[in-house]
Amino acid sequence: MKPAVRFTLITLLLVLSPLAFLYLFRYMARASPIKAKLVIDPKRTLGPFPDRWKALAQGGEEQGVRMLADVVPQVAQLFPRYIRLDHIYDYYQVVARDPSGKITTDFSKLDETVCDIYHTGAKPFLSLSYMPEELSGDNTLVSPAKNWNDWSEVVQKTIEHYSGRSNRLCGQIDGVWKTDIYYEVWNEPDWFGKWRIGGAKDYRTLYYYAAVAAAQAKDVYPFLLGGPVTTSLYKNWITQFLDYVAAKSLRLDFLSWHHYSKDPEAYVTDITNLNSWLATPDYQRFSLLPKVISEWGFDSEPNDIAHTEVGAAHMVASIRNFINLNVESAFLFEIKDGTTPRWGILSHEGEKRPRYFALELLNKLRGQQLSIEGEGSFVRALGAADGPNITLIVVNYDEAGRNTENVPITVTNISDGPYTVSRTYLGKPIAGETVNATGGTLTYSLIMPANTVALLEISKNP
Repeated sequence: MKPAVRFTLITLLLVLSPLAFLYLFRYMARASPIKAKLVIDPKRTLGPFPDRWKALAQGGEEQGVRMLADVVPQVAQLFPRYIRLDHIYDYYQVVARDPSGKITTDFSKLDETVCDIYHTGAKPFLSLSYMPEELSGDNTLVSPAKNWNDWSEVVQKTIEHYSGRSNRLCGQIDGVWKTDIYYEVWNEPDWFGKWRIGGAKDYRTLYYYAAVAAAQAKDVYPFLLGGPVTTSLYKNWITQFLDYVAAKSLRLDFLSWHHYSKDPEAYVTDITNLNSWLATPDYQRFSLLPKVISEWGFDSEPNDIAHTEVGAAHMVASIRNFINLNVESAFLFEIKDGTTPRWGILSHEGEKRPRYFALELLNKLRGQQLSIEGEGSFVRALGAADGPNITLIVVNYDEAGRNTENVPITVTNISDGPYTVSRTYLGKPIAGETVNATGGTLTYSLIMPANTVALLEISKNP
């Protein structure tokens, strides 16, 4: 393209649309990728390293089975804060009717899996789904309730059971462990049941009766109720849902949605868009609500890439992007495969996959989050300082698999002398090597083939 033509095109795009300019910038960045030259000053910190990524989701892969029972030790090694579970009503035989037709609830089977969640060190995040057969208007799992008061009663009993002050879960769980349990109204209503905002299957009705249940729940610890948990972030769902919540004075403790994308930048776009919608006068009252991505990943359909190093690199690059945004939690989907490979970071037999090893590396980031300069178009990094020790995770995510870089890493503002630099790739530790810092600076080169995730641990020798 001739320089004059390029100048005219850029000028025109600037005039027509800032968004078009953003797309042009991204295009030019891909056409001429910027190579990374990472610079870290351990004195420049951003506060404690965030833990909002320490959340995992388990889908309904096997009915009538304690899906997590045989992988508790592996999951515990990842130190999750919350584990999300859906299908709680249809997979665990919670709801029945007695001979008189009265609704009864039995949480014993669901308790077994909830206890497995607690045994990993996490708290449960429960998706109130799907419609129990005994309540369903047409005997399907995704229909409106035949009697909405029955649905409300089941939700109320669920909250009172898992957040109640008068009972212990798993024989010992009480107090702080039962506080701040999340109850999310349904799972992907726009997909599972084709619910809409308005019409015969109005999600707002589903939410209304759940909110009534939350208001009537007695003798409970603090908990959170929210939604609308759509397959992606849709403005019309968010704004019309919030309009309804405001008009009916309903309880709403968090906003949630799902997002699957091959582009790690998409998570930034989500939060930017949501913040802009909530900044308007009509919705400003909701701007401080916790924002939860209750499922996320590379692809909403089963995709073998989830089990590869490409999937691991995508995951780390995505976490790097949303970790500094105002997201309360983001739930990686999913923990364990069913009998056939799906999205699991663990196989059905508990075998660890690349994304699992990448999460293990991320857990090495402790202490104060470091400000990092010199990231490139493909190579990004996260870092932490824990006393004198520096930990750095570097990721080179390139779905096309072409970008390889020899990444120069410079650590400044440190004392002179010998340091040990240890490298770990996904499940593959490399013996440490000695590198001398002079003039307050340590330099190191790290070869990063496409879709590599590497952990560097830098410690001062005695």
